[in-house]
Amino acid sequence: MKSEFWSARRKSRLAVASSVTAAAVVAGLVVAGGSPAVAAAGCKVTYTVNQWDTGFTANVSVTNLGDAVSNWDVQWDFAGNQQVQQGWSATFSQSGKHVSAKNPSWGGALGSNATASFGFNGSYSGTNAIPTAFSLNGVNCDGGTTTTTTPTTPTTPTTPTTPTTPTTPTGPTTTPQPGTHVENPYAGSKGYVNPDWSAEVSAAAAAKGGTLGAQMAKVANTSTAVWLDRIAAIDGTSSARGLRGHLDAALSQASGGTPVTIQIVVYDLPNRDCAALASNGELKASENGLARYKSEYIDPIASILSDAKYAPLRIVAVVEPDSLPNLITNTSMATCAEAQSTGVYTQGIQYALNKLHAISNVYNYLDIAHSAWLGWDSNFGPFVNLVKQTLQGTTAGVNSIDGFISSTANYTPLTEPNLPDPNLTVGGQQLKSATFYQWNPYFAEVPFATAMYNAFVAAGLPSGIGMLVDTSRNGWGGSARPTGASGSTVDAYVNSGRIDRRLHRGNWCNQSGAGLGVRPTVAPAAHFDAYVWIKPPGESDGASSQIPNDEGKGADPMCDPTFHGSQQANGGNLTGALPNAPLSGKWFEAQFEELVQNAYPPVQ
Repeated sequence: MKSEFWSARRKSRLAVASSVTAAAVVAGLVVAGGSPAVAAAGCKVTYTVNQWDTGFTANVSVTNLGDAVSNWDVQWDFAGNQQVQQGWSATFSQSGKHVSAKNPSWGGALGSNATASFGFNGSYSGTNAIPTAFSLNGVNCDGGTTTTTTPTTPTTPTTPTTPTTPTTPTGPTTTPQPGTHVENPYAGSKGYVNPDWSAEVSAAAAAKGGTLGAQMAKVANTSTAVWLDRIAAIDGTSSARGLRGHLDAALSQASGGTPVTIQIVVYDLPNRDCAALASNGELKASENGLARYKSEYIDPIASILSDAKYAPLRIVAVVEPDSLPNLITNTSMATCAEAQSTGVYTQGIQYALNKLHAISNVYNYLDIAHSAWLGWDSNFGPFVNLVKQTLQGTTAGVNSIDGFISSTANYTPLTEPNLPDPNLTVGGQQLKSATFYQWNPYFAEVPFATAMYNAFVAAGLPSGIGMLVDTSRNGWGGSARPTGASGSTVDAYVNSGRIDRRLHRGNWCNQSGAGLGVRPTVAPAAHFDAYVWIKPPGESDGASSQIPNDEGKGADPMCDPTFHGSQQANGGNLTGALPNAPLSGKWFEAQFEELVQNAYPPVQ
């Protein structure tokens, strides 16, 4: 389900960063497309560049100092031979040195004193001269300019030690009334145990027997999420109960006045997982997918969750894994480019957040991929901007979410205890320069999610947002788990010490050697609401060969253990996937057995 593609341009971060701000007060603002508008003032533009080798990333913000406009078009001329290659949050066109960045279909309105942010990756040779003049809808933003230097890599925060045992939550001093929206939906509650998944685990444990079977059985009562990965999953199928069935089961698990927290994954956007095949969805942008997503998927879910009988439950909604991250890194692929140009991802998410936020006992957590996908500064900052713009388009704005979730259905460790400092020098090279990390300063999820929290709050999101990390398969225990690091070269040192034993961080499907991670834990660190199990262990990431199905799911080569990926996808390495895997979401017993054997902390 995870798709990580990155450009070779991200490998070197020996960058020079500078910003230019231009501002002017000008009359006569004109709406893009030729429609005149009454306007009293002009605009202000901030242009920030991070550059390396022959490439650069530019982040641009335009503030409208005049009357509100319904569309915007920011234009400038490059002073050198710069070329826009890949952009986000705007539609770019370039003729010679002249560039136009127009609003995306989902973000045209720009109110008075409002700011729109967008950016692009570009190439250059010689000197990457910064543009000195900008215009908004034909009005010059030609005030004074200033230049500052900023670091190219976000500072890595101190990481807490991974707990070896689950934390027992402390209940609140007073019991909130049913339906009350609390600060942390995991605090003072018990997690819903999916009876269908639990039965699979128990059956597999009984059939296995022995020591391993006994360990497997101990996992059966762990709280995992319910994936609503197609329209049919809402009402249920012949092999799985529907949403009401799960909610009713959650009500039955309540006892002693302790509320139950049930986690659902909202996961059926048009062009879903646009950069992967294993979990492509049923809805297509070109086939009225957005309208169907709203009326046939989100509306029925919201209607069920609104039922008063479910008010005692705390319902955590993990909203659309892998969606917005694909708009940052994968728009060179046709299906992702279509998702961006049509706005189906952003508009679909906005619609889902509006519907779900209106229900007081629902808690929205938006997916933010993981450190091995968005950790580079060329991805990190643009993603924060995209999320903020998306949230600003909802009815409740930045208050439409309760937090974010990292590493959904992925394998990245919480911390790398043997490699705590990405800037440590070995053999004259910093650890982050190692082949395995490719100048990505975030080796693990706790530092990545902490930095994301700080960036979101700095961007204007509420400080009360909470972070989640999916720890269902990131334990990396067993005999292969290193206890230290050594070596005279940076690659030798990193490879000897890293907990993440994948052949490449871009490998995401049914990984060999992975283990169960930290069990669901409440408030494990500052700004973290919980560590959670969103991907039910033992459910496949994708099929290793083509299997006929009516769910829109294909066989992704990254799930084939004999396949060498591309240089872009995973450095040309083998995929590290387990053989004979079923369709994504189907029970994969061989994987579950390995996850239990390699669990860290071990299953006791």
